[in-house]
Amino acid sequence: MSKILDFLHGLSFDDLPSDVKHQAWRCLLDLCGVAAAGSGTELSRIIRDHAANHFGAGNGSAVRMLFDGRRVSPAGAALAGGMAIDSVDAHDGYPAAKGHAGAAVLPALLALAEGPDEKTCMDAAEFMTSLVIGYELAIRAGVTLHATAPDYHTSGAWVAVACAGLGARRLKLDPGRSRHALGIAEYHGPRSQMMRCIDHPTMLKDGAGWGAMAGVSAAYLAADGFTGAPAITLESGDAAGHWSDLGTRWLMLDQYFKPYPVCRWAQPATEAALDLRKAHGLKASDIDHVEVVSFHEACRLATREPVDTEAAQYSLPFPLAAALVHGELEPAQIDGAALRDPETLRLSRGMILSEEASYNAHFPAERFAHVALYLKDRRILTSEPSCGRGNAENPLSDAEIRAKFRRYTARRLSGAASDELEKAIQEISTGRGTATSLLKAVTAPALVEQADSP
Repeated sequence: MSKILDFLHGLSFDDLPSDVKHQAWRCLLDLCGVAAAGSGTELSRIIRDHAANHFGAGNGSAVRMLFDGRRVSPAGAALAGGMAIDSVDAHDGYPAAKGHAGAAVLPALLALAEGPDEKTCMDAAEFMTSLVIGYELAIRAGVTLHATAPDYHTSGAWVAVACAGLGARRLKLDPGRSRHALGIAEYHGPRSQMMRCIDHPTMLKDGAGWGAMAGVSAAYLAADGFTGAPAITLESGDAAGHWSDLGTRWLMLDQYFKPYPVCRWAQPATEAALDLRKAHGLKASDIDHVEVVSFHEACRLATREPVDTEAAQYSLPFPLAAALVHGELEPAQIDGAALRDPETLRLSRGMILSEEASYNAHFPAERFAHVALYLKDRRILTSEPSCGRGNAENPLSDAEIRAKFRRYTARRLSGAASDELEKAIQEISTGRGTATSLLKAVTAPALVEQADSP
């Protein structure tokens, strides 16, 4: 445990390798774009209003919510921000953790970074160092939980521990209280069942907001003397192997970035279908039906007629069908009027899903799928096995991540506001100055109303 606490409180910006600093910039840029798009969802509106109504802070510690500007407690801001990012399933993830560190780490860090004035605002070097710490703690906690618990829990269950660690660092808690903060967060973190939300998609999503809230709250509780140690995912004998390389192996370098705003499990098949469409110059009207062969968890994404964007994001048939109809897959294709598109629904309803044993064996380290398009002229076009772009071994380029950021921020921000946000992200990633400009850019109310928001 002492090694974890030394890493948590002792790491500095100068300790970070250059490739880790660059990856932190990529994560920050991508997450801010997703957060901007997410701020336009009904899910985000509800949770921001909830935080404003029920998470007030009367002791001068109120901070601003993402793309909203209203002031709430740090725990409330972390809750609202985590759910905003989680509301558009386009954020980064770690394969072996089967989930997403950044969706909770970033909003928790933003909530902790703001001070009553610029002098008390977190400096840039500390912000970027803390972002890396959050990823490294969260990923290991996630891998450990999956290895030691019988049920498949959402990201919120394990990322809460990392958010508590960030709170302990920001509040400069001593080792004893830091240990209690981590234990409180693990105990109170949402041990929510991921496959329940896969089978019955709702606004619960991946638990990121609740995990961020639990983690931030845990740090403040520990500061007040509340006890909760130990955190089993950090301190048990079964966990030791997952923490032995902390500070020497940087797991965030193995993050994947999503090209599409849907569950990662659906993306290999979606990309394979888009590749076939492009290679053969097809239109959706050329296709009679589609067959997808993938792994078990992907085939559980079986919603064919989603009634809202939550159900569409946790579907395989619908977004794949939408991609074949539109030739792309953006947030607009899985929301609003697009959910009622007749051609998309035709292909989604008729899609055949089946498992492949070899693909099951590769999960979660790899997500494989292949697709067959049965054309109306009786031809059958079959793809090669696909694992989807964006993994560490086939990464999205910096230019692709920047272009995605621009597309996603354009849904909610003016061009000038997007420019300011990207500039602030670039500046803070150098480790010079403070987080003031970034906090200003990410907490300003959205300026663009979506034409077809639900």
